[in-house]
Amino acid sequence: MRKTTLLIILLSGLLPAQNFTKQDTLKGSDTHFRNFWDVKKYELSVEPNFNEKSVSGSNKITFEITQEVQNPVFQIDLQQPMAYRLISDDSKLSARREGDFIFIETKKSYKKGETHTFTIDYWGQPVIAKNAPWDGGWVFAKDANGNPFVSVAQEGIGASVWLPIKDLWSDEPDEGIVMKIITPKDLTGVGNGRLISKTTENDKNIFVWEVKNPINAYSIVPSVGKYVNFKDIYDGEKGKLDLDYWVLDYNLDKARKQFKQVKPMMQAFEYWFGPYPFYEDSYKLVETPYLGMEHQSNVAYGNGYENGYLGRDLSGTGVGLNWDFIIIHETGHEWFANSITAKDQADMWIHEGFTSYSETLFTEKYMDKASAEKYVQGIRRNIANDIPIIGTYGVRNEGSGDMYYKGANMLHTIRQIIGNDDKFRQILRGLGKEFYHQTVTTQQIENYFSRHSGIDLSSIFNQYLRTTKVPVLEYSQRGNELNFRYTNAVENLHIPLKINDFQMITPTDKWQTVRLMNLQPVQFDDNYYVKYQSVK
Repeated sequence: MRKTTLLIILLSGLLPAQNFTKQDTLKGSDTHFRNFWDVKKYELSVEPNFNEKSVSGSNKITFEITQEVQNPVFQIDLQQPMAYRLISDDSKLSARREGDFIFIETKKSYKKGETHTFTIDYWGQPVIAKNAPWDGGWVFAKDANGNPFVSVAQEGIGASVWLPIKDLWSDEPDEGIVMKIITPKDLTGVGNGRLISKTTENDKNIFVWEVKNPINAYSIVPSVGKYVNFKDIYDGEKGKLDLDYWVLDYNLDKARKQFKQVKPMMQAFEYWFGPYPFYEDSYKLVETPYLGMEHQSNVAYGNGYENGYLGRDLSGTGVGLNWDFIIIHETGHEWFANSITAKDQADMWIHEGFTSYSETLFTEKYMDKASAEKYVQGIRRNIANDIPIIGTYGVRNEGSGDMYYKGANMLHTIRQIIGNDDKFRQILRGLGKEFYHQTVTTQQIENYFSRHSGIDLSSIFNQYLRTTKVPVLEYSQRGNELNFRYTNAVENLHIPLKINDFQMITPTDKWQTVRLMNLQPVQFDDNYYVKYQSVK
């Protein structure tokens, strides 16, 4: 047994007990109802009804059999109170409902490599979000002129809140999606990817959007409103990237000004992370009736066309008022969440830790390194250290909200340990290549960092992801002698520290002594997420 694995087991005994149900397992695990088929494509239609606060449509699910099975049962997820109908003339198929799940029972054999389809109609009044995007569900709002303004936020609750789908993070439709959005004649429907057609039938508009790349289920989002559109082009690493903006008609002038931040943002992110991952599907900002979300090639924007986070700086330093938090943060997710996606919600820090750190990396490129370091240190004030960042696997459970700010500071600390910004950047870009359009685990990310840095970083990941402890460096200075050790640390924690701008020390849990170059009080580097405590 590896030391890392043993440590995780020991730490798990310190966590508060949580009661999970069979329903949680069905939602969050790759069970025998799911593990023999791979989704290839979704072709769906959706028609929101503003007055009834309902949605209806259909979903054609194309899938490939990955192992030979006889008389299997397929699980499709659709949350109550949504209703459904399986469209099939096949007498060997039947469907039954159990809570938030549809089980399609079969009386035939399936061979590996075969491709099949299910088509399911759906309708009903879905869960309405009370406080989107933090709680999931549909939003049926009105814009400032009284026009319907509709969308859905579903990262936590899942796309199955309205759509019959295989709602499992580890299985994305490899060939993308086609989404048909049906709206009243005076409104516009915006979806993921590119608009491939617009027609009008029976006083209704029909907008067809297409995504050619794999896409995570919670990113599949239609929005309906009194939209106007403007476009731009960014000359990026892979050529010309189409920039597509959909905003409410009366916000057009504000959007033209605020969205000028997109090009320098793309320049910064492509520098740090590599090419934007979805050139084929374009980049899009879409105004929504909630703050924002990272919907793939369909980024939701509701930050009021002002800098900061609803006009304030989450770091408390003033640095975050130099750019629009929602544009920067949610776009960072195109690399981490949309291209590189966690297989399990328990590993959601892969989305939020890297993307929170993308704010720092953008600031460094857009402003300067001193401002970036000020910002990342400032966001530590939001860290709660309440529960570990990694959640419970297999039950659709995420860990602490510290995955954002603590995750960012863990990465910043790792950057200091590596001690070479170019190597750190190449590791980030390498992640984008190695795991391009893939679902991944925490262990894969850990292993990649350790392998390509040439440093065993496992103790750092254990410290910050799997405990609520912040390492404490206890020290005392007498003249030019510095005594020091780590406390509040995992076993064999390896975080060498820079002191006095150039001297390195390697603390352990044992007291050590070094000689300083002068008698001045020792100066610590605050770029490490470590607490410093003077002792007698």
